[in-house]
Amino acid sequence: MKRTESPELLDTDAGTAAEIATSLADLRRINCWFGGVSTTQALVARAFAQLQAKSLSLLEVAGGAGYVPAEVQRRLQSRGLRLEITLLDRAASHLRNGSGILALAGDALALPFRDNSFDLVDCNLFVHHLSPRKVVEFANEALRVCRAAVLINDLIRHSAHLALIYAGMPLFRGRITRHDSIASVRQAYTVEEMRILLGKTCAASFELKPHYLFRMGVIAWKNSVSTGN
Repeated sequence: MKRTESPELLDTDAGTAAEIATSLADLRRINCWFGGVSTTQALVARAFAQLQAKSLSLLEVAGGAGYVPAEVQRRLQSRGLRLEITLLDRAASHLRNGSGILALAGDALALPFRDNSFDLVDCNLFVHHLSPRKVVEFANEALRVCRAAVLINDLIRHSAHLALIYAGMPLFRGRITRHDSIASVRQAYTVEEMRILLGKTCAASFELKPHYLFRMGVIAWKNSVSTGN
């Protein structure tokens, strides 16, 4: 299945306020039920273990309402691990989370932070929006801002994945989600394509593994570590 770049409606808030809110609620359910939270949790837990840390700071890029990192924070807290979150999103309207997490609007390709500002930089369902050139650009910018690693949780492009999306249409409450879910799979990357792109970044090493229901999890390490790969 060839990658096809397809504009997504939520990227430009192409809908009413109610439609956008419905789509964001759909995304929350998708991440809860279909591997979004569990994949990010696995990546963050791996970083804690590798760094032998009990407390880490994390910048969530394209973070929206921040449900995924907040849920991971809650789960890890029960294991005695502290995750300090900052959210960044292009649209300030997406950041109304009411959770008390620090949030600001900004450009993912020109992050408004100094070098080494956070231990980790994370993104969920963001990289598939980017062209191959911009994937490399974003990864390098995120590596600049992090001290340890960049975490990427995204979709895997596959015809079976697209078939699952069509089959799951009744679960989506909003027209934006129904449109964007198809567009997302069509423009997602395969594991091998992502591996090639990561090889073009300034990461010292990286780990890339498939996760539940056509998710991929990436850890791009800023400094050399023993990955076991």
